[in-house]
Amino acid sequence: MANSGDRGGMLLGQWPREAIAARMARGQSIVVATGEAGRLLGALLTSAKGFDDAPSVQAMLKAWPGSPDAYVYGPVCVAQDARGLGVLDALYAMLQTLFPGREAILFIREENPRSLKAHLRLGMREVARYDFGGTVFIVLSDGAELG
Repeated sequence: MANSGDRGGMLLGQWPREAIAARMARGQSIVVATGEAGRLLGALLTSAKGFDDAPSVQAMLKAWPGSPDAYVYGPVCVAQDARGLGVLDALYAMLQTLFPGREAILFIREENPRSLKAHLRLGMREVARYDFGGTVFIVLSDGAELG
C-alpha cells in the first residue's frame, strides 16, 4: 500500500492484504523476498492472462497479447529502503523458476523511468505502448522470440 498512487507511488490500483489473499486463493502466484526477522522486502504478483479483468490490464493485452501461455507480471513492489539491493533481480529469478520458458508481460507508466530502467536491465524489452485514461503506458515482455 505504501507504493499506491494515493500515497505518491506509481502503483496503479489498490492492493490491500485482502485483495492479495483473494488472488492467491484463486490460484494466482505471488513471489516474496524477505530480510532479517522475516521483514518483507518486496513482492511480485502474477496472474493468468484471463484472470484479471482490470481495464488497465485488458488495455495492455489488447496492445500486446503475447504468446498463448504468457502471463501477466505485476504489480511488483520493493520496499523503499531495499531498492538497489537486488530484490527485484531475486524476485524475477524465482519467477523464472516457477514459469520456465513462459513469457511475462507487464506495463509501466511512461513517467516511471526508474522501474522501466530496472526491468530493461532484467532483459525485458518494450513491445508496445498504449494510452489509458490520459496516461501513456509502456508494455514490456521477456519473451524468447524477442531475442
